[in-house]
Amino acid sequence: MATFFMLGSVAERDPGLLPLIAGAGHEIASHGYSHRLVSELDATAFRDELRRAADIIGRQAQVVPAGFRAPRWSLSQGTPWAFEILANEGYLYDSSLNPLPFVGDRRGPRLPSRQTTTGGLLLELPPLVTPFFGFNLPTGGGWGFRFFPLSMIRSSIKRLNRQGAPAVLYLHPRELDPGGPRLTLSPLKSFVVYGPRSDARKRLRLLLRRFRFGTMRQLVEQWRSA
Repeated sequence: MATFFMLGSVAERDPGLLPLIAGAGHEIASHGYSHRLVSELDATAFRDELRRAADIIGRQAQVVPAGFRAPRWSLSQGTPWAFEILANEGYLYDSSLNPLPFVGDRRGPRLPSRQTTTGGLLLELPPLVTPFFGFNLPTGGGWGFRFFPLSMIRSSIKRLNRQGAPAVLYLHPRELDPGGPRLTLSPLKSFVVYGPRSDARKRLRLLLRRFRFGTMRQLVEQWRSA
């Protein structure tokens, strides 16, 4: 099973998609409604994005989303009000603080952490990165998951697991569908979005055979009950 961070606008356009995913036993979490960056929104607009997405998810999949991931990792320590709104809206976890430069929050933690808010406890579940001479390499997803050696990704997962922490991996649909449509992009953006190894299925299968995976909500519920 996996966690699918769904855009409300996508589910709205294709109403058969969410029931299909939820019916297979996967978790449905929120990616907001319109893919607008959190850093471009104020508190009112962010709350509206959450509620519109949650309403669609609830109607189509009969579930209340417990988790959120910001478009393009745009939630950061610079938007502390967003954590407060997530907790007040009933979310149990966030997975937006990608600890990388240029995207996410390079000051963000590499391990799961607690965000204390007036609305209650909110757990932060960052994606996998690999420390390298003072920098973090994006081995948990995107171009880094496709580019870096599989042995590096495996050792990074093992390192986290030895610390009692999960390794959060993420994939976009385009990385599992190399024959899908492609946008015309600059060489740099094309590398980041599509290549190399535009098809991540082979290494994903190898990791699924080597490690045990579950949904992010399962992790949160285990910690809350411990």
